[in-house]
Amino acid sequence: MPKYTALLRGRALATSHRAGIAGVAALGAAALAISAAPSSAQSTPSHEAAASAAPVKYSTQRIEGVKVQVTDQMAGQQLKAEAIAAKKQAADDAAAKKREAAEGGGKAAHKAQEKKAATEAGKSRGGDRSASRSAHRPAAPAHKSYANNLDGWIRESLDIMDKHDIPGSYSGLHRNIMRESSGNPHAINDWDINAINGIPSKGLLQVIPPTFKTYHVPGTSWNIYDPVANITAACNYAAHRYGSMDNVDSAY
Repeated sequence: MPKYTALLRGRALATSHRAGIAGVAALGAAALAISAAPSSAQSTPSHEAAASAAPVKYSTQRIEGVKVQVTDQMAGQQLKAEAIAAKKQAADDAAAKKREAAEGGGKAAHKAQEKKAATEAGKSRGGDRSASRSAHRPAAPAHKSYANNLDGWIRESLDIMDKHDIPGSYSGLHRNIMRESSGNPHAINDWDINAINGIPSKGLLQVIPPTFKTYHVPGTSWNIYDPVANITAACNYAAHRYGSMDNVDSAY
């Protein structure tokens, strides 16, 4: 039975061959293990390295103090910068106001000078005009005064008559006054026809009330016994009837 024997041998060889390979592999693994194992001298440092190489632990707690300090520092710097800027702005504003005040004072002084010059010029022109008017305008007559007597009454009456174009002279008035009343402004005739008719003659030139009222001269008194009013009214009547008191030599 040679075939079967050969076959068995072949199988036995294959088995032994696998066993050899396994042994060789086992020896190789052992050799690698021996070469990789550390020596006793290097065992301690390896543990220290392992310990030093341990993972770092990080805290998850929030750190607030550092952030607040940084924020406060930034706020302080900001406030300091703002204070510096505000101080500079205030200085600039003060300088601008000072310039405006100086300019305004200069303008005010200039305007005041112009106003003063204009006022003086106006006064000068007004003085020149006043002087010119005074030079060309006749001086107003001074108020004339009259004596409170027959002479004064006649002279005042003549001036009023002259303004109203009533003729008459001093001598003509004086003559008729002395004949009619003897120079008494309160004289009254209570016996002639006029008195009988209830309208007696009165005053220096013995004028009856209706005649006095009709020929009264404006600017004189309405009192028939007033000397000036009585003379001017009587002269006005005589001028209309006789042409002038100078033409009267008797009762009129």
